[in-house]
Amino acid sequence: MGHRVFISHKRENRSYKNYIQDNLGVDMIDKSLNEAIDSDDEDYIMKKIREDYLSDSTVTIFLIGLHSSEYEGEGEQVYIKRELQASLYNGKANSRNGILGIVLPDIYDRIYKGSYSCDKCMGNHNHVAINDDTVIKEFSFNYYIKPLAEGKCSWSEDDRYCVLVKWDDFKKDSDSAEEYINRAFDKRIHLIAEKVKVYPK
Repeated sequence: MGHRVFISHKRENRSYKNYIQDNLGVDMIDKSLNEAIDSDDEDYIMKKIREDYLSDSTVTIFLIGLHSSEYEGEGEQVYIKRELQASLYNGKANSRNGILGIVLPDIYDRIYKGSYSCDKCMGNHNHVAINDDTVIKEFSFNYYIKPLAEGKCSWSEDDRYCVLVKWDDFKKDSDSAEEYINRAFDKRIHLIAEKVKVYPK
């Protein structure tokens, strides 16, 4: 049986969410919010999202587009930030979700910056710009978890809680999509989960 998946997205990226739901044939139980909650009370809306959609989900997909940055402003990002906070929280009525960030095509060039030579290990590393300019802190902190172990000069998959994938790699077929969802799910019991921060500064 598939994982219980919640898709966190900005309104302008809804077509990507719909594509995952309608076209990929992924073996998942969709826990996403598809209809707006009829209220203007932000706290009530988040309470309903936590109780009805996030509390029994196991993976949160975060669609990363042009307006996913920390600098969009607290008011603009309030729901996305709180959805990720609720997803990262590990408590009595809410177990922590795995987090899968899917980078959408319109922001590829702002995130994937090629490779660079490292003076420390004399090797090459990929420059992936996951920071306040591209995503909210709840994702960036838990992608580049600090501090790195002594002697390390770059983050490996074992040093990250959040999983990252390009949209084109995710949507290749249902097997590919399920592989990335599984990777995020498996992080929940990985040692790195102990270093997760729900409310990063």
